[in-house]
Amino acid sequence: MTPFGTLADGRPVHALTLTAGDLTVSLLTLGATIRDLRLAGVGHSLTLGSDDPQDYTGGRLAWFGSLVGPVANRIANARATIGARKLQFEANQQGRHALHSGAASSCHKLWQVVDHGPAHATLALDLPDGEGGFPGNRHVTARFAITDAATLTQTVTTTTDAATLVNFTNHGYWNLDGSARWTGHTLRIAADRYLAIDDDLIPQGPPRAVQGTPFDLRQGYVMSPGDPVLDHNFCLSDAAVPLRDVLWLTGQSGMTMVLATTEPGVQVYDGRAARLPGGAFHQGLAIEAQGWPDAPNRPDFPSVLLAAGDTRTQVTQWRFTPA
Repeated sequence: MTPFGTLADGRPVHALTLTAGDLTVSLLTLGATIRDLRLAGVGHSLTLGSDDPQDYTGGRLAWFGSLVGPVANRIANARATIGARKLQFEANQQGRHALHSGAASSCHKLWQVVDHGPAHATLALDLPDGEGGFPGNRHVTARFAITDAATLTQTVTTTTDAATLVNFTNHGYWNLDGSARWTGHTLRIAADRYLAIDDDLIPQGPPRAVQGTPFDLRQGYVMSPGDPVLDHNFCLSDAAVPLRDVLWLTGQSGMTMVLATTEPGVQVYDGRAARLPGGAFHQGLAIEAQGWPDAPNRPDFPSVLLAAGDTRTQVTQWRFTPA
């Protein structure tokens, strides 16, 4: 563990390096962030990040590689209910909707290191009752571990003392070629349904079939910016399930990333308004394994409700194969 930067209030941010086999990962205690990920023999990081601490401590890259929660994605009208309790959240998207839990998001938090070895690390965070409008005193751990065959596994475990909402996700941006834009990557997703969205990016109605739409990526599709325009949830299942492969991303170089997750959805965002300092838009694809957006307001969607005394465990795994 090494110093990486300092927050405005003087607290230090640290970097942790995990290495095993051909894979090396740099994590930050700020946001439990995957800052850099490298495969032996490849001269660039496969995920978008920065070497400049101020890009993170200044908030410019808050959503690049960080762990976003307690509720990732959008909550329509920044409101929800748990039983008879009405909840109000920060309306940080267009002054109407809640996005990624606003200023209370775990991506802005300094996580504590509770365990660290050559190939693993566990970070922990306590979220107080009522912060950001979310009930319950919540304890969250994020364990990162590298295993054989260039595999990184993230396990997020949340407990609460009151009924609350939990939907964490890693918000990494991926470009396997190290290129200025992700043009030419092939994306395949094992989803036969997706969520259509309105102009505010809020889901409209029940899931729709991907067949016959630009969102049918079941056989793989060579992507280019705008073809299709993406900030959509792909519906993988109707509940959390055991870990399974759900998404395959292949660069023009032939480098491949396989995503496995327990989660019922994966949000893919094309990065049309996100970039590293000095970089281009569409530099990376955000790939976020998670519950479905606006689930707190949609009883027909997989629930993100966590009851008092219960535990939710979310597992996401990335496997890398060189060209």
